Amino acid sequence: MVRIGSLELNKSIVASIGKAPVDSAIKAKTLGADLLELRIDLLDTDARHVLAELKKLGLPVIITNRMKQEGGAWAGSEYERIRTLLSLMPLADAVDIELCAEERDTVVKKAKSAGKTVIISAHDFLGTPELDVMVGIIRESFEAGADIAKLAVMPQSFEDVLRLFELTLHSKEQVCTIAMGDIGKHSRVIAPVYGSVMTYGYVNKPTAPGQLRVDELKSILKLL
Repeated sequence: MVRIGSLELNKSIVASIGKAPVDSAIKAKTLGADLLELRIDLLDTDARHVLAELKKLGLPVIITNRMKQEGGAWAGSEYERIRTLLSLMPLADAVDIELCAEERDTVVKKAKSAGKTVIISAHDFLGTPELDVMVGIIRESFEAGADIAKLAVMPQSFEDVLRLFELTLHSKEQVCTIAMGDIGKHSRVIAPVYGSVMTYGYVNKPTAPGQLRVDELKSILKLL
């Protein structure tokens, strides 16, 4: 089982943090989050200071600086986006980089050399690929050096969600799978049952379509 910091991942709940990051992170811990994702692209304050404060909470931290075409809000250049991510890496336990990022290999190499967990992510906001295509995305992510391959899709039917569950169930590696939107909302709690090592929730406001609040995820997963 893969670790992020000292945490061995197993149906772990990630609180995705953007605005008011320190207050949100404190609340996330009280709601039962296992680890934090700091969305650098959503911040309106100094990320280095925020990370120093988050470290005091004792939860592992993932840093993500999401590009617009993958659902993020980064407004600067791609060069600036990657340089910002790399500069903050020493303060984090894991880094999320997109499979399609031009400098993906640079980020992966530097993260590995620094002993950080690597999440390679891919998002499809238009639909859900066929099973063999999704298998290919997961395979490509691990070939690129992922410790965890994260795949988020936008289902148009429950059959699409079932296809994602099939991928998750039969994966031999550590994956995080998400079906976004209203149709896929239940995947936030069901995908971990099928083997997704993490699920993402919000504290004050969703950072992705269909997210549930951290304490809701905690309660439902405990019940399941």
